[in-house]
Amino acid sequence: MNEFSDALGISASGLRAQATRLRYTSENIANTDTPGYRRKITSFEAHVEKGRPDGTVSSGPMRLDPSALARIHDPAHPMADEAGYYDGSNVNLLIEIADAREAQRSYEANLKIFDQTRQMSSALMDLLRR
Repeated sequence: MNEFSDALGISASGLRAQATRLRYTSENIANTDTPGYRRKITSFEAHVEKGRPDGTVSSGPMRLDPSALARIHDPAHPMADEAGYYDGSNVNLLIEIADAREAQRSYEANLKIFDQTRQMSSALMDLLRR
């Protein structure tokens, strides 16, 4: 039964990590037009126990994308400088949509593994009861 709980733990950690990634992606999409907004990014970190990876992951610390902010020319904007430019955001909607799709598919894969493991565990219990 330990293998079942290990599999459930691994897939649950993947679910949490992908949910965090989706949250940052949705925040980025929501702030695409916010002046001065920097894209939030995260990476995944494998957990190591007794010198060996245990299969679980977590999202690393949130970082701000250091790429340059878009310079937008709009002399009527309240944040525009004397030349009529202001800093936009560095969010690229195409990248965010691709990241969201990838995170969604990874989330669904982890959910499928979780469900399959639960079904196998239940089937094993039914066999042992006979």
